[in-house]
Amino acid sequence: MKRLISVILIVIVFAILFIFANLLVRPKYETNLIEGSLIRDYYESTKDHQVIILGDCEVYANYSPMEMYKQDGIKAYVRGSSQQMLWQSYYILKETLNYETPELVVFSVGALRNGMEKNNEAYNRLAIDYMKWSKEKVDIINASMRDDESFLSYVFPILRYHDRIVELTKEDIDYLIKTETVSYNGFIMNKEVMSVGNLPVRRKLSSYKFDEVNLEYLDKIVKLCKENNIKLLLVKSPSLYPYWYDEYDEFVVNYANEKNIDYLNLLDLVDVIGIDFSKDTYDGGLHLNLSGAIKNTKYFSNYIKNKYNLKDYSGDSKYDKLLLNYEKIK
Repeated sequence: MKRLISVILIVIVFAILFIFANLLVRPKYETNLIEGSLIRDYYESTKDHQVIILGDCEVYANYSPMEMYKQDGIKAYVRGSSQQMLWQSYYILKETLNYETPELVVFSVGALRNGMEKNNEAYNRLAIDYMKWSKEKVDIINASMRDDESFLSYVFPILRYHDRIVELTKEDIDYLIKTETVSYNGFIMNKEVMSVGNLPVRRKLSSYKFDEVNLEYLDKIVKLCKENNIKLLLVKSPSLYPYWYDEYDEFVVNYANEKNIDYLNLLDLVDVIGIDFSKDTYDGGLHLNLSGAIKNTKYFSNYIKNKYNLKDYSGDSKYDKLLLNYEKIK
């Protein structure tokens, strides 16, 4: 009996140390590369959003839900991540529906350019590492894993990040257990200014077709929204680069017409919106800074409020508190 108890105690101690080691070495995204905390932030939010916005960096940099609430009383959340792949958007949407059913889903079509050749483990980790465990997380791992990765490395971070043992920082200790919200309903605020300079030459492409896997998952997003009686809006964000070719736009226009869904190209409306790329971008035209995001969001918020007859929830105490914190930093 004593031997059995000793074995059990050893197993328990080993399990505790193993869990501790996994928590210690997994990357912390509180102060550096905060994009890795975006997916996690959602779990701390209220689950009464009218609008969910999906996509890559073109959403979390360009749309401010707090500005939407401030202007039109719209409750929105951006569930974006760096270089979010189409299948990731789909499974993130499926996971979202476990928590709430929005009236409108907005999908940024710029992500259609992220073909299989851009499937990158580092970006995949930013989208997946801090998802809560669910069937959708299992599915998103299986869909995203490259041939040189293993499923277990997503389950046990130490299998992937064991080299970090000798690279630990104060952040790893400070945020071993606790976490902090780094975004404003999925929006990352950036006040820096870097005017548009010399963009790369717009080269003619050998093909303007999107990857078949992307179109497959776009179809799945359309179907999932229709099954749940959710309106779907495809949107092109006002980012100058990477280039959005006319051939891309023509395809999306035809696709939206075929599927009987809406499409809004904000890139064609930069003058109407009032975006000035000499001062409204923080990286030379790839993403909008705070001033640009505010201009873009005000136009976008007014558009969806009128088109989809979204209720004005101004005066909601929880959102008023979120807005107050946002305004203090802004």
